Amino acid sequence: MIEALREHAADAGLGPERTETVEKVCTYLENKSAYLDYATALRRGWPIATGIIEGACRHLIKDRLDITGARWSLPGAEAVLKLRALIANGDFEPYYAWHLRREHQRNHQARYQDKLSLAA
Repeated sequence: MIEALREHAADAGLGPERTETVEKVCTYLENKSAYLDYATALRRGWPIATGIIEGACRHLIKDRLDITGARWSLPGAEAVLKLRALIANGDFEPYYAWHLRREHQRNHQARYQDKLSLAA
């Protein structure tokens, strides 16, 4: 397909700008060829439809960040999206337990009394 695209672009007599764009697309496809094996994906029952991806993006991102009048900093938006992903995946409880342990270690054990552990 990549070679056919290159041949078609050469036969079409595109200008240098459009030829460069076609070459960038071909290079991208060559670099991502390992991820474009649709026959294997179909055999293994993997989803290949973009609808699934678009639905996940809408659920995780658009429904939260695209609120009228909302303004997000990049760090704030990233933090909210990470939490939404953890909740959607069912991984929030283990993550939060890990987070509490890390916060205790960072704020207390690293600073006080020879790094004692919690007794309870």
